[in-house]
Amino acid sequence: MNALAVSLTLLCELFLVFGQLLLKRAMSSTPIRYRLLAAGIGLLSAWFFTWLGLLSKWDLSRLFPFEGLNPVMIVIGAAVFLKEKIPLSGWIAIAFISAGVVLVSMS
Repeated sequence: MNALAVSLTLLCELFLVFGQLLLKRAMSSTPIRYRLLAAGIGLLSAWFFTWLGLLSKWDLSRLFPFEGLNPVMIVIGAAVFLKEKIPLSGWIAIAFISAGVVLVSMS
């Protein structure tokens, strides 16, 4: 994979993560915040179509390890933007997942 593919894959993951975070924020509000909901749906749509574009150009075996970053980025995003508490074991798991993604992506 070249730098463009890696950049687009990371952008794709950011669309997915921020879309999920916006959906969580919108749905946990009373009343539901429809602008956040629409923004979340828009980002998830951008993720979907970007992912389809990536699949058409590069091997799935090279792209899919980046999906391992999704839980890592969701947990970090939940801690930062939603003020959720992450236990030490969660941070240790994030470190292991990140190391695994790096190892798989480098091969």
